[in-house]
Amino acid sequence: MLELRGITKRFGEMAALREVSFAVGRGEIVALLGPSGSGKSTLLNVVAGLEAADAGQVLWKGEDLAGTPPHQRGFGLMFQDFALFPHRNVAGNVGFGLEMAGMEAAQRKQRVMEMLALVGLAGFEARDVGQLSGGEQQRVALARALAPQPRLLMLDEPLGSLDRGLRERLLGELAEILKQSGQTSLYVTHDQEEAYAIADRMVLLNAGRVAQIGAPENLYRRPASAFVAEFLGLDNLFEGEVVAKDGGRVLRSALGEFTVDGGTELGKVRWLLRPDALRLDGRGAAKVGGTVSATHFRGNTTLLEVEAAGERVRLEVPGGAERPKVGEAVELSFDAAEAVQVFGREGADG
Repeated sequence: MLELRGITKRFGEMAALREVSFAVGRGEIVALLGPSGSGKSTLLNVVAGLEAADAGQVLWKGEDLAGTPPHQRGFGLMFQDFALFPHRNVAGNVGFGLEMAGMEAAQRKQRVMEMLALVGLAGFEARDVGQLSGGEQQRVALARALAPQPRLLMLDEPLGSLDRGLRERLLGELAEILKQSGQTSLYVTHDQEEAYAIADRMVLLNAGRVAQIGAPENLYRRPASAFVAEFLGLDNLFEGEVVAKDGGRVLRSALGEFTVDGGTELGKVRWLLRPDALRLDGRGAAKVGGTVSATHFRGNTTLLEVEAAGERVRLEVPGGAERPKVGEAVELSFDAAEAVQVFGREGADG
């Protein structure tokens, strides 16, 4: 459906996007993820036709959209602030795009009712939008965006203005609505938890470049670089060196020496110790002793910080379980093949 080929965009000397390429299939939800300034919103504007790329192509079903104005692309946009019309009621807001398209009144009314039912607001058509809660306004904005049946729906931080509890509750509903409607979508967020919950695939940007593309679980399980790992919250990143030994290769670090794949590049590296692969039950083949330096209660889980060989290692344990106390000696165990991932020189540069 949507294909981006080598999109590059500059603002003066600054390159906001650098040869960005990926595709979005029919009915697929792709999340554009990255820190502030990574190029997410700029890329969305290029796809929408609000900005022209300096190089590259935006294609829809193989057709180059260069020169096609935004209103003729058949794409929908939903923004963080919802941008509802205060002088129109719920039905008036949802039906606005249909009215502009010249849809006949009876057909327009039926479509509005269908959309309100889809987003869980049946019976709200006569309500004043100023009297709705933030979550209800978000649903009205979504119904309005979906009503014209856009070829592509682009959502720019659509939950960013909501409080955390409401955002988490609506996220699941939003994903279900988009899936139920079969809506092809491009979803911009800086929050990896949102991307995990809603996306079929994630495109992670860093300084205008694609850092990694893949299913959420794939990015989490096999980050392509130290940057990806750190951005996704996998912050047990340490310095080390890969050396040849006994016909193979090993990673030497303050936390120990671990066998790594024979194709791993020699030299200084950064490496990841996956927090979800660490255990306190002593069953892993590799073991590292340390002392609990801090605990952070997180409801269902507790984050432990352990000082080990001059490094700080983080892991989560079940919140209801009896957990070590600050100052207590612990032994972390893990299987290196599962827990250790080495990033080469490019990863070492971040």
